[in-house]
Amino acid sequence: MTDRQIDRIIEMAWEDRTTFDAIEYQFGLKEQEVITLMRKEMKPSSFRLWRKRVSGRSTKHQAKREFSKGRFKCSRQKSISNNKVSKRY
Repeated sequence: MTDRQIDRIIEMAWEDRTTFDAIEYQFGLKEQEVITLMRKEMKPSSFRLWRKRVSGRSTKHQAKREFSKGRFKCSRQKSISNNKVSKRY
């Protein structure tokens, strides 16, 4: 794996809403392999903080999630359909 891929896996593993299934789909690493990678690439104290944060977190496991798809959107959140940037592409 390249350094860029490893950095992205670490970033995804730290994100609360990114599941291990998404990491496996994108990079082919199962949950245990992600844990091994995190242990290897991070300082011991950072790894312990991450493990404490991830352990038992239902959002990291697709089967344990309370919602099936999408993400929360506040009713007061503005739509970006009239955004000039989105029309450039």
